[in-house]
Amino acid sequence: MKRREFLGKTSKAVALAAVTGGTGLLFHNRQVHTRSGIVTQAADFQVEASGDWPQVVLAHNEDPTIALRMSLDGIGGIGRFVMKGEKVTVKPNVAWDRTPEQAANTSPILVGEIVTQCLAAGAARVIVTDVTCHDARRCFARSGIREAAEKAGAEVILPTESDFVDADLKGELLTEWPVLRAVMECDRLINVPIVKQHSLSGCTIGMKNLYGIIGGRRHRLHQQIDQSIVDLARFSKPTLVVVDATRVLLRNGPTGGSLADVATPNTVICATDQVAADARAVEFLDIPVERIGHIRLAEKSGLGTAHYRAAGYKELT
Repeated sequence: MKRREFLGKTSKAVALAAVTGGTGLLFHNRQVHTRSGIVTQAADFQVEASGDWPQVVLAHNEDPTIALRMSLDGIGGIGRFVMKGEKVTVKPNVAWDRTPEQAANTSPILVGEIVTQCLAAGAARVIVTDVTCHDARRCFARSGIREAAEKAGAEVILPTESDFVDADLKGELLTEWPVLRAVMECDRLINVPIVKQHSLSGCTIGMKNLYGIIGGRRHRLHQQIDQSIVDLARFSKPTLVVVDATRVLLRNGPTGGSLADVATPNTVICATDQVAADARAVEFLDIPVERIGHIRLAEKSGLGTAHYRAAGYKELT
């Protein structure tokens, strides 16, 4: 079925659900429930915890592809997270009209390798998407992410109005909000943030990267940014977080621009605990985790632990 036909059929089904009082709609392998056309199913894509594998694995190598493969293998391999026939959404940070060297967006090399890994594991479809801040076409082109993702076999979606569904996030701050269809209708979600200093939240890593799954007037959330980040992290729990610390934006985030603000740790982190992933990654910014309000709040809310070593941690070189 072509994507346009699929979206048309989905829209009709949502309308029917509203008329009939909120029946369930089957999107791929997930049951999505509606209330008067509002999706109420949380986007929880987590895999079952396993004592056989650590929850956070850090790998260091000057070759980003090797660093990713080392980290991924250390946490169980792609086969633990992606099954044959599944639809996978990969969510990098593509917010800004910047080059890879400026470290404002996720490395295109990592995005391409993740797509390759997912397809090798048997994924039926891999989508790469993000709600950008600058013009989407320029962001996806100049970052190199569109070219890398499509070359690896992904479908790249630059969201338009039809690419969102209204969802009830059930948060303390975030309630009904437009969320990307590619997130609500996939089987697996892989969050691929880059590590950056952020002028409002202190840092933007995995949990803050989830801002890119929602539409609407996102600037309204900045007044209570820590709570909005935690609301999103509670609603949308990724299958896997792959943290790009190959380049790190130390200052003047999140947009950056100056190469003088960029460090090159040549590191990739794979994690199943999104709080622990952020807690480890913020160390690259030399910011104490205690100073990051949304990490503290997420831990307090039971979303994960900031004490990443206690969660199960491994470093590979």
